[in-house]
Amino acid sequence: MTVKLTVENALQAKQEIETLESKGYSKDHIHIFAHFKERADDINDALDTSDVGMKEQGFLESMKNMFTSRGDELRSKMESVGLSKEEAAEAEAELDKGKLIIIAHNK
Repeated sequence: MTVKLTVENALQAKQEIETLESKGYSKDHIHIFAHFKERADDINDALDTSDVGMKEQGFLESMKNMFTSRGDELRSKMESVGLSKEEAAEAEAELDKGKLIIIAHNK
């Protein structure tokens, strides 16, 4: 099952991650997305969650993302961890407003 949550800041993200862990989700399967890569990296590092990488996306998709816009990259990564194209587009619109998206899956 894939869960998508929208939060305002890293403190709310931390609380939601603790709730997800209590429900059995592993931090290896919890991903935090932010519009700016540096912000996402900092939050993932601070909360010990993982970025979506080659393991989730595959080699070719990961390589393609190196040459696409940040919005395209984010939507692609969100789709690779369980969101539909429409859900990923809606989530990316929330990121544009400065919010954070948490996606947890039990794959």
